[in-house]
Parts: sequence; C-alpha cells; structure tokens
Amino acid sequence: MQFNVEWLKKWVAIDLDTAELSARLTASGLEVESVKPVADDFSGIVVAEIEDCRPHPNADKLQLCTVNAGSSAEHLQIVCGAPNARAGIRVPLARIGAGIGPDFKVKSVKLRGVESAGMLCSAKELGLSDDHSGLLELPQDAPIGADLREYLSLDDTTIEVDLTPNRADCLSIRGLARDVSASCSADYIGLDIPAVPAVINDRLPIRLESPRDCPRYAARIIRGIDPCAPTPLWMAETLRRCGLRSISPVVDVTNYVLLELGHPMHAFDLDRLSDEIVVRRGREGEKLVLLDESEVEVDESTLAICDSAGPVAIAGIMGGLNSAVSESTTDILFESAYFNPATIMVTARDYGMHTDASHRYERGVDPQLQLTALERASALLIEIAGGEPGPVLLAEEPADIPRNQPVSLRHDRLNAIVGHEIGKDTVDEIFSRLGMDATWCDGSWTVIAPSNRFDIKIEEDLIEEVARISGYDEIPEAPPSGILATRTTGHEVSLGQLRGALCAGGYQEAINYSFIDRRQLENVHHADQVLALANPLSSDMDVMRTTLLPGLLTSLARNTRRQQNRVRLFETGVVFLQGDKLTEKQHVAAVAAGDAWPEQWGVSARAMDFYDIKGEVERLFSLRGDDTEQLLFEAGELAWMHPGASALISLKNQSIGWCGAVHPKVLKALGIKKAVFAFELDLNTLLLREVPYAKPISRFPSIRRDIAVLLENDVTYQEVKNCIISAAGSLLEKVLVFDQYQGNNLKKGYKSLAIGLIFKNVSSTLKDEDVDPLIETVVSDLEQRLGAQLRG
Repeated sequence: MQFNVEWLKKWVAIDLDTAELSARLTASGLEVESVKPVADDFSGIVVAEIEDCRPHPNADKLQLCTVNAGSSAEHLQIVCGAPNARAGIRVPLARIGAGIGPDFKVKSVKLRGVESAGMLCSAKELGLSDDHSGLLELPQDAPIGADLREYLSLDDTTIEVDLTPNRADCLSIRGLARDVSASCSADYIGLDIPAVPAVINDRLPIRLESPRDCPRYAARIIRGIDPCAPTPLWMAETLRRCGLRSISPVVDVTNYVLLELGHPMHAFDLDRLSDEIVVRRGREGEKLVLLDESEVEVDESTLAICDSAGPVAIAGIMGGLNSAVSESTTDILFESAYFNPATIMVTARDYGMHTDASHRYERGVDPQLQLTALERASALLIEIAGGEPGPVLLAEEPADIPRNQPVSLRHDRLNAIVGHEIGKDTVDEIFSRLGMDATWCDGSWTVIAPSNRFDIKIEEDLIEEVARISGYDEIPEAPPSGILATRTTGHEVSLGQLRGALCAGGYQEAINYSFIDRRQLENVHHADQVLALANPLSSDMDVMRTTLLPGLLTSLARNTRRQQNRVRLFETGVVFLQGDKLTEKQHVAAVAAGDAWPEQWGVSARAMDFYDIKGEVERLFSLRGDDTEQLLFEAGELAWMHPGASALISLKNQSIGWCGAVHPKVLKALGIKKAVFAFELDLNTLLLREVPYAKPISRFPSIRRDIAVLLENDVTYQEVKNCIISAAGSLLEKVLVFDQYQGNNLKKGYKSLAIGLIFKNVSSTLKDEDVDPLIETVVSDLEQRLGAQLRG
C-alpha cells in the first residue's frame, strides 16, 4: 500500500516527521518498505502561461513561445520542442538560475541561433512521473508566477508499507489512519460522507443467484455526466502519489475511493447493459472480452456480473470491454459489492490475474462499506462531471453477510502472554482508538471488532493488538524462567542422528514451504484432505501440504535443470491433513536421481534401482537398534509411484510409509527427464525405539547352516525370514539370503533362495544335535506355511 503523508494527515491529527512516522508504522507491524519524496529536488520553477507560439526560423520541430511568468510586464521568449506547446495553456517554467536536481542550473542559451530565457518543463523533468510526451499542463486557474512546489504542495513524502495478508484493513487511507491513531495516540479525524439525494428515479433490477458468493450488491444510476470534464488537479496528484495515473473522471473517482476507503468499485456504461444485473456463476460456452482485450471463458467456477444477454464482468477482478465507460459515455451504473474472499481468490488464480480490486477482495473488504463507498463515489463524480443521480439500488442476503462475533480477553492472560503489566486504562484506550467496542466485566473484556477488522477472531488476536500498539519495545528484557521437565532420550532416536545418517548417505537437507500450490498436490495425487488457506500469500501458495514429495521433486527438478546429474535431497517437516478435524504429522522424505554411486574409478557406473532406495529405508530403521521388529515391504497401488517398482511399508501391521520409483507421468508434469526414486515415512514411528540394554558377548563359537528352498515367485523374502525366525527359536542369531536363482531348469513361476542361518549360545558350545532339530523344524514350517521345497 502506497500513500502520501499529507493525505494521511487529513485523516489523523499527527505532527511527526517522516522518519518518526515510518518508525512508528514498522514498530506497530506495518513494515515500511520504501520512503521517497513525491517530486525530485528543484527550485525556481514557477507557473507560467504561454501567450503566443510561432515556428522557429531555423528548426522545424521547435517553437518560439512568448511566456508570461507573472513577475513583471516583461514577457520571456522560450524555445520549446514539446508537441503540446500552444497558446493559452499554463505550464511549469524554469527561469534562469532555477535548479533541477543536484547538478543542473538553467542558463540563458541559444538554440539554433535564437536566445531562450528559460525552460518549459515536462512532468518527467521535474520527477513527478515518467511522462515525457509533452509539457506538464496545469489547471487554467493556476496562479501565474506562483512557486510550483508550493502550488502543488510538493514538500510531501510517499511511504509504501508491506502488509501481511491479514491486514486488509490497512489497504486504504481510512484504515491506516485508524491504526496510526492508536499507535501514535493521535485523534482520528475521519470523514463525514452524507447520502446523495436522488434527483431521478431510474432503476435497474438486481438479482443475486449466488448469495454465498455475493451477499450484497449495491448500485446507482447517474445520468448526464460530462465525459470530457477534466479530473481536478488535487485528485490526479493524489492518485499519482499513490502510484496510479489519472485516466478519466469516472475511473479516477473509483480509484480514489479504492485508496481512500479500501473498497473496489466499478462503473458500467448504462447504455450497454440490457434489462437487469444478475450476479451468478458462469455457464458452459459463455465468453467475455475483458478490459485488457483478452478473451476468457466464463464457466461454472467463475462468479460473473451479467445482464440479460450474458456476462459483462468477472466479479471482483475485471470488467468487460463491451460495457466499459468510454469518452462518449454520459450515463453510468456504479457498482459497489461485497464478494466472498475465497471465491475471488480461486477465480483470480484460475485466470492468472491480479488487479487492485482482486488484491483487496481476496483478502477481504469491509462487508458494511458498500453503501458508504457508493455515496462517496457518487458525490465526487457529480462534483467533477455533473450528472443526475438515481436512488441507491440494493440487493442483499443478510444471512450470508459476515459479522464479527464477540471475543473475550482476560486481563491476567494478557499480562502473562506479553510478559509485563499493561494497565486496564491503557487497554481501554487502545481498543477505543482502534474503533473496537469493548466492555469490562469481572477481570476481562468482551470485544466486538469493527466490521473492517475481520482478522480479530480469538483471544490471541486481541493480545497481539494490545502488544503491538502499546509497543513491543516497551516489554522489559528478562531472562527466561520456568521449570525444565526432565527428559530421557533412550526411547527415541534423535532427529540429529537421523539427519546425520542421511547426510552420511550422500543426501542434502532441503527446506521447503509448508504452503504450496494445490496443483502440485494434484500432480502427485495427494489433493484430498487439503487444508485451504483463507489468506494465502499468493495464488501458488494457497493450501497446506499433505505430503513432502512435491517440494522435494520441485527442488530436484530445479537442480537437474542446472546440470546436476546426481541429486540426493531429504526433508523433515509437518504435513497437514484436513478430515473431521485438522491433523498434523511429522514426516521424513527423500528423493534421489542419477547413478547409485558417485563417479569413480573403482566401480562401474550403475543406475539407481528400487533396492537402493529400499536399502536407504532399512538403513534408517537400523538406527533403532532393534532386530525383533520387522519391516514389511508389500506391493501396493500408489497412483504417484511406478507400478512394479514401489512398495508400501508397514511395521507391526501398521502402515508407516512408502518407497520406490516415482511415476513417469508425475515426473513429466514437473519436467523431470530421468528416473527418480523416493520414500516418505512417518517420522515419529521411525524415531521411536525400545530402550537399548547391554547383552553379554558369547565366548562360544557359532554354527552356520545353509539351506536352499524352491518357492513360488510371489512369496517374499520377508515372509520367509519371519517363518524362519518363529521356527528356529532363541538360539538363532542371524538370517541372511546370499543367493537368488531363476532359470530354465526350475519350474515356471518359481525361484530358488539360498539362505544362511547362524546359531549361537551364550552359555555353551552348540553341537550338531542341538542345531539339526532346529533346521528340521525350519524346513518343515517353510513347507507347510509357504509351500517351499528343500533343494538338494
């Protein structure tokens, strides 16, 4: 939000220099991004009138202007090349000796052999704007000879504040003034906006077919305006200082009200509307040419302003070209409406559009401001361009208009959170200056925020308001206090250990935003249970992530596009699942692309495969130091994973994640041209472990028995291993597979596994008669439970 200080001072009684005002704004949470003067440094520039223009005798594109500077009866001769130089206009004149900028002084010079006693100036030369198409034309009542800086009140400063999405109330001078009134303990002046009486009785029917999207729509017909009326200098200058250029009286009035009150408005050419105004969703096949001359389809996802013939505007974003006000428009319809912020946010994102109107509507506007804004715009337009106003036309659905609910604030809670005592009188004054209706009873306030402060929902919001207005720098410094709870780490693997293990495996840690584009989640088939943000920072950060995968894949894609052929990234963080209630879960995920090993001379290059990523998961679980709990990898249907090269992971019959190759369609959507392997696990399960305890090391030798069994291909090694462990008993120390064979000499659909079983006893040396019965039991169980056959 950009504004000029002198305009702010008309709304709030402050007497601060720019530096102090900027400091107060930033300290109260309205961060000042830039401060700059409204005009460049110049002196000696006066208002002058061109009385005569004639061609230069030696140059086709120059003119000799006779100029009245008002200082004496003597007229000055100025050589000028501006295309709009003509008799009768009043323009800025830099007289001899005038200074423009730090280094330039105007001198008497000869231009093509003719003496020029000064310089007529454009807006760009004075640092007022980038317009250098011609001389800056001043109003005809500008006093000749007056100092231009004083006449235009150019000893002013522009301040731009960077607002967080929840502070839409400060997207106007009115809202800023209310906040400055509180933070600077200054009187709020405000503005009395009386109703404009109707002169004619012209009406246009209004229907709300989608009241949840637009619960209030106000309008007014004004006939007989002068389309050629000039915008007054004070309004054009105010718009310029706030970053907008003057276009026409109707457009300038709507922009002025937008900046002054924070309410977007739109004006239609009444003669181009048919029969009625209908606020509804678009329909299949409808199209609209917008003001920027682009054509868009208006389907059911779009809220549109329509007449009987079809859409004439995209609600809250941009009007249509065919119904726009032009240089010949004399009859208009003013629109002032309240739109659901979520509706406008989605529509603006879908069309990839961002306008001053959508910027405010998607953050929320005051739901009670529509009639006030309409009256203000009507009065300004009639003052500038004349016209006869009709009555206010209003269609509304009161049940769908949001209203602020009472919020309680406990005094002791306030002081406990802030960390020092803030007196009741101080809090009362803060609430009063912020326009809040606060009542005190039994040690707490019940507060109803003004309609433009829809960000006040809970007690903590009020605590923040009191803290920032009273001043964060007023909070005394104090060392942390409290009682630290004892904590044992034996039951868990530390997050540092996990990160260290991944870094040791060649992975680098990535940190991505928790809020992402919904389309990213749709790409990886995780768009259900999504929590949408009420006030997103931008349209591509509109939902909370339900998985860590999109952020990691986006980072991997960015690296591979920059010639990084082998990429390993991991991230730990929170994912958000919206069901009956919001659930937050800690996850760890990783992505990998490229060769299995870094390039080297000792090992030939090999592409990464499923077993590499599976091994990474097993290596992380080995940090738990527990051999009794077995991970189970099972094939499953995962839409974002490659079929046949992915697995669901479970522990104690509880799903804890997945791993494998990412589906080629997902990679294509992200522009990734090589295979990517990934995993994502529940972090809390991964970090939880039994308390480790010391075991005696056996002084006796172990015995190893190798067996080879024939199994059907769909029998997993995990099933074989679980069967062996349950059958072999406590003497079994380790199970390992050292060969797998599938060939023509085996039955079709079968495989051979060679398995080593290692037995050991901590109290005596094992003998064959101790181990042989165990091997027989193992083989018998494999045959009965898995259909295995012992091979010779």
